[in-house]
Formats: sequence, structure tokens, C-alpha cells
Amino acid sequence: MIPSLNNMSLSLALVLFGLCTVIIGLIGTRLARVVDDLADRTGLGEAIAGAVLLGMATSLSGIVVSVSSAWTDKPELAMSNALGGIAIQTLFLTIADMAHRRANLEHAAASLGNLIQATLLLCLLSLLLVGHFAPAWTVWHVHPITPLLFIAYLFGLKLVKNAQQHPMWSPARTRETREDVPEDNTGKLSLMRLWLGFVGLAIVIGVTGWLLERSASIIAAETGLSHAAVGVLLTAVVTSLPELVTTVAAVRRGALTLAVAGIIGGNAFDTLFAGAADVAYRGGSIYHAIPSHVLLWVAISALMTGVLMLGLLQRQEQGPGRIGFESTVIIGLYLAGIVMLMMA
Repeated sequence: MIPSLNNMSLSLALVLFGLCTVIIGLIGTRLARVVDDLADRTGLGEAIAGAVLLGMATSLSGIVVSVSSAWTDKPELAMSNALGGIAIQTLFLTIADMAHRRANLEHAAASLGNLIQATLLLCLLSLLLVGHFAPAWTVWHVHPITPLLFIAYLFGLKLVKNAQQHPMWSPARTRETREDVPEDNTGKLSLMRLWLGFVGLAIVIGVTGWLLERSASIIAAETGLSHAAVGVLLTAVVTSLPELVTTVAAVRRGALTLAVAGIIGGNAFDTLFAGAADVAYRGGSIYHAIPSHVLLWVAISALMTGVLMLGLLQRQEQGPGRIGFESTVIIGLYLAGIVMLMMA
């Protein structure tokens, strides 16, 4: 099975790539429903459930792509997949903004938890830049920034949980503000069945991600596209489809905090792709093995996150095209990043 995947033709790779795309898209809708129910039934709340459960599960396919790419000595693909995924997932919030027609999504879903997660994401992206410019020291082939990434992520989750239990700041309520209130109709399935369903869906996404990496590598080799272009334009987009589907599904269910938290929390988790890829990469520090045009996506992702935070703080109710100003700017930043990548 594995040799045939490594030696498949371009046409077969394209078919497999398309099939994985469909599977990932179909899984997402069901996953949003399960995580929303788990958020209510377990008392985690939408902010934590979105950051940890939804963010982690929808990111499984992406982390499989990054780790397997690093293990097979393709650090450029590993990192461009991780960093391109953060950018495209932030862009997906603009689509969710369009899906919520009553008001700007960032206005309606403003919460302290989402702001803390966005701040955490900026810190984690900054650590990636520090890792690149710091000396290339390694311990057992692992750079010191890698454990710091995981420690910072766990500390950030603790801050989100504390803010949820003992908030010291809260957004002003308007007629369009949607608060995280548990639903009363989540008892149709037992808690055990919900957890089993969540694990099963997560496993399917993980396996699909591994198949996706195989097909993407063949496409890169056969078409002459750089691993950076394949990572940002192909694998990052497709492995991020669960975030798009689950975010839009959450908006339609009225779980607006879950929708935003799933993206921001998923992005924070996605920075750990770099740490996991560094562990898998045997050529030393993976942070020093990637070119500048891939690092560009760290800066773009940080800039997009900063703009998103401005939107969450400003809370514009309506903006151009019935979306917030932050969505318009985020679209422009992503398109500019694509142009710069293709010109590099």
C-alpha cells in the first residue's frame, strides 16, 4: 500500500487529493454539532471547546501533513502547510462573517476568551520568529523553542479557562450579542456516545490528512510547484476545510463564540505543528531550514490576527459589504501574501 502511494501517477494523485477534500468537508458539519453538544454537556463552554476540541480535531489532518513532511525531509512543505493553514483559517472567518447576516460576526461573538486566545496566538507566532533568528542549538535534534511553544500554549489555555470562570472584563451587550448559553436539547445522545463520535470523526480526519500529504508530494514533484506553494495553496487550504465547514455550521446553529473560538483556538494549536515537525525533522532545527518566503506567512498570520483583534475590540456592527472592516482587511492581506509567495 505505502509503495503504491509513493509511486502513484499525477492523475491518481489528483483523484486522491479531490477525494480527501470531499471527505474532510463532509466530516466538518457533523463535527461542529458534536463539539457544540459536548461544550454544553460537559460545561466546558464554547470558548474552551472551540479552542481545544474543535481546534484540535479539525487540525489533525494538518498536523499529520506537517509531521510526515518533516519526517521525510521536506521541512519547507511542513512549515508552509502549518503557517499557510493559520492564514487561510483566519480568512475563513470572513466567510463566516458573510454567513451571519444580522450583524458583523466579531461584534456578535465578542468574548474575553476569544481575545485571550488571539493574544496567545500572537505570542506563539512571535516564538516561531524567535526560533528562526536564535542560534541553531538543538538537544536530540530539537530546538529549545519547541518545548517553549507547548508550555506557552498550555499556559494560554489555563488563562482562557480562568477568564471563563472569573471574568475581569466583559463586552457590552447589544441586541446582536450572542452569549454562550447551554442549550436544553442536547440530551438525545449519551455523553459517552458523543465522546466516541468525536474520537471517531477525529481519527477519520487524521487518516485523511496522511493520504493528503502523499498526494500533495506527488503533485509537487510532477508539476514543478515549490513545496511552499503546494503547502500554502493546496495542503493548507484542504486540511483547513474542516475549520471552514465547522465554522459556518456553528454560525448557522447560533454558536457564534464556538465559531470564532474554533478558528482562533485552532490557529493557536496549529503553531504547535512547527514544534511537532521540529521533533520529527532529523536535520537539526526545522526553524532554520525554511526559506524567507515561508517565514513571510508568520508575519502575515500575525498581522491578520492583529486586525482580527481590532475587530473584536472595535465591534463594528455593520461594515462594507455587510461585513466588518477587519474582514475586508484580512482578505486584502491574504491576497497580498499569495502574490508575494508566487513572486518569490
